[in-house]
Amino acid sequence: MATATEDEGVQSSAILLLALGEDCAAEVFKHLSPKEVQRIGEKMARLTTVADTQFDDVLARFERTVDSQRSLVSDTGAYVSNVLRRALGEDKAGLLIDRIVQGRDVSGIESLKWMDPAAIAELIRNEHPQIIATILVHLDRDHASGVLACFDERTRNDVMLRIATLDGIQPNALKELNDVLSKVLAGGDRVRKAPLGGPKTAAEILNFMGSGSDVSVLESIREGDAELATRIEEQMFTFSDLLKLDNRAMQRLLRDVAGDQLVLALKGADPEMREKVFSNMSSRAADSLREDLDSKGPVRMSDVDAEQKAILKIARRLADDGEIMLGGGGDESFV
Repeated sequence: MATATEDEGVQSSAILLLALGEDCAAEVFKHLSPKEVQRIGEKMARLTTVADTQFDDVLARFERTVDSQRSLVSDTGAYVSNVLRRALGEDKAGLLIDRIVQGRDVSGIESLKWMDPAAIAELIRNEHPQIIATILVHLDRDHASGVLACFDERTRNDVMLRIATLDGIQPNALKELNDVLSKVLAGGDRVRKAPLGGPKTAAEILNFMGSGSDVSVLESIREGDAELATRIEEQMFTFSDLLKLDNRAMQRLLRDVAGDQLVLALKGADPEMREKVFSNMSSRAADSLREDLDSKGPVRMSDVDAEQKAILKIARRLADDGEIMLGGGGDESFV
């Protein structure tokens, strides 16, 4: 679920693209991810009228942003590739180029990112579990989790085990994936092993699975490889693990969490977690949150679970951006 700040950004983007006209909007969409296109497109479709003050504010902010930025090079990927080749030579540079610049459409997987999980599941349902695993590690973790939810338990467990034991994608595996998706491989014979899969990928996908499916998958993996199951569990980050955040990190996280979202998430949290949140808010905000929790009637556990996972997604994004550290460590010294 999007935060209030994210919703405001989507609203402003929709207003701006409507103001720019169809041709300009189409060019902008070419540079956005599938999720961004969907969210902004849906907002544009619902917008019929906009207040003059809001319209003027969006255009003014856009103009200020443009004035404060300068274009460096038209194709930064090509620039970095050329610099590395000149500095290191073709062989040494090739390894870095694959790692730094790659991330574009490879093995035709990009097309799946535009499809909903049910459609993807239907498309690959009859494929070998290894092929399914190879496909899913290319998707966003929540997207992959949605696809897995469409399979029966046996298939889901088998695929997750293969994801957890996958230590990379070999060229021949990419060739098989290419045959399945009827796409042309990027890079041809020079495609190198891509570092995808493994316990961390499995843990990230499991973090988005609810309704006890994550427990079932882990138990299935544990029966065949207890050590692997333990390694996956160590990589998983649950809502209760937010207790390990230091106060500064918790305060940063709460700034990106909407009020209604926090109320629902805390309805299913233990008292220690609630106090952790209260202690990192102003007295007025904490009192208001307590009142909202007391006045909130019974809620479905599925709704609580969804909001907790949404907050975890925010936490992981902040961790990836280097703004917070998951798992504690706030008092450690850095050199």
